[in-house]
Amino acid sequence: MTRVEQGARAHVGERVGWRGWAALAVLMLPVLLVSVDNTVLSFALPQIALQLEPTSAQQLWIIDAYPLVLASLLVTMGSLGDRFGRRRMLLIGASGFGVVSIAAAFAPTAGVLIAARVGLGLFGAMLMPSTLSLLRTVFRDREQRRLAIAIWASGFSAGMALGPIVGGLLLEHFPWGSVFLLAVPVLIPLLVFAPMLVTESCDPNPGRVDLPSIALSLGTMVPIVFGIKSLAVVGFTGPALPLFAVGLAVGALFVRRQRRTPDPLLDLALFRQGNFSGAVIVNLLSVIGLVGFLYFAAQHLQLIVGLSPFDAGLALVPGLMMMIVAGLAVVPVARRVSPRLLVPAALALSVGGYLLVATTTSADSLLPLTLAFMVLGTGFGIAQTVSNELVLTSAPSDKTGAASAVSETAYELGAVLGTSVMGGILTAMYRFGLDMPAGLPAEVRGAARETLAGAMAAADGLGGPLGEALRTASAHAFDTGVVVTSIIGALLLVIAAVVAAASLGGATFPAPPQESPHHVARRQTSRHPG
Repeated sequence: MTRVEQGARAHVGERVGWRGWAALAVLMLPVLLVSVDNTVLSFALPQIALQLEPTSAQQLWIIDAYPLVLASLLVTMGSLGDRFGRRRMLLIGASGFGVVSIAAAFAPTAGVLIAARVGLGLFGAMLMPSTLSLLRTVFRDREQRRLAIAIWASGFSAGMALGPIVGGLLLEHFPWGSVFLLAVPVLIPLLVFAPMLVTESCDPNPGRVDLPSIALSLGTMVPIVFGIKSLAVVGFTGPALPLFAVGLAVGALFVRRQRRTPDPLLDLALFRQGNFSGAVIVNLLSVIGLVGFLYFAAQHLQLIVGLSPFDAGLALVPGLMMMIVAGLAVVPVARRVSPRLLVPAALALSVGGYLLVATTTSADSLLPLTLAFMVLGTGFGIAQTVSNELVLTSAPSDKTGAASAVSETAYELGAVLGTSVMGGILTAMYRFGLDMPAGLPAEVRGAARETLAGAMAAADGLGGPLGEALRTASAHAFDTGVVVTSIIGALLLVIAAVVAAASLGGATFPAPPQESPHHVARRQTSRHPG
């Protein structure tokens, strides 16, 4: 038997029937929920601001508390799921997420809502790694697993598409708390059917829980993620640089401990595999590009083109649908084409979407922006399906929770960086390029220079020729910033394509390790004590 035939046979496992696909439907519920929640909160903020009257700092924490906690705890929760049971972690996370969502919906003060958002981040970190890692348990046949991962990944796109639509409908008829109560009817089927359809899985030889590693993981992630947010809000004059320094220093201690302890929280051997580390980097950079695009597209469609939030969401739906379709359609192609070729080609398509924005952006560019997002979304859907499958199949079967958590952390950091870095560059270019008409009052000039929304509100208040002149100038400055940001986004995707071409395996069926090095060492020690 040839080596290729052996590799192919190693990936042909028992094929699942209807129960497996029903389990996939259940596992997609939290994915849909989290992706909808990421979008829908921004629509509820005006009502929250009116009723709870948060300060500007509290309003930022209402938005940021959830992703900060979520990104900081993903690796820890993924590793704990490997040790204590991935299905158990999923059910605990779903129960807690539902209860805290109810508390958030009826929060009487901004402080209580912020605390609820912290709780949602805690339980959300239990949900996400478990859903992806359990797919490997349910789908042992590689062809079915590849399709399942494509469907799972499409849940993020579907949630992003549904977020603006669901948010608009809910807030037209119900108070702002309805966006949090949405979690309850979504999670109840998960709690009922997951125990019936999803088999428990965990590391059979987990070792002890290393509490110092958990503390060092949090000490690494919290300062870095908070530093990114601080950099976006106040720039380098704030605490960003000291936070980065603390995070990197603690991170060095974390890496040192993982190399020395017999029971690491995160097996660093994963990163020595090109398929795994390359796929994670592709995920990170492509999510930065996607979120950066959505950041400026939403503002352009609402503030310059003049669409309502609901209509702006509908304008982006074709691109999100192309993301879903491409992610599913690439499954049969991935059987025959190497990821070393397929992923760079997909990312090159997304680069084309960004370049279309850079060359066609104008005050009435609704159709070009929609087409550009369709092109970008097609490439993103293909790249994410292939890279997510490589993350799972590259990891040892006993470490899929930790591997999934690393991939999810890349997603969350990509979302944070997409808003912070790409948004920060866009804001800086807007302020630099804004040439305001003469005769504006000082307070109007300050509001107009701060944000595009402030400029448009000031223009509406002024009215007449002066207001129209301010509107035109601010729209021109913003779209000039969009061109620069689009070119930077295209460069990020080019880097991701180069990384994919250099690191992802050339074989269509890369053989993943079935047992981690730490498992092998522990098993050999148990057989030959002393």
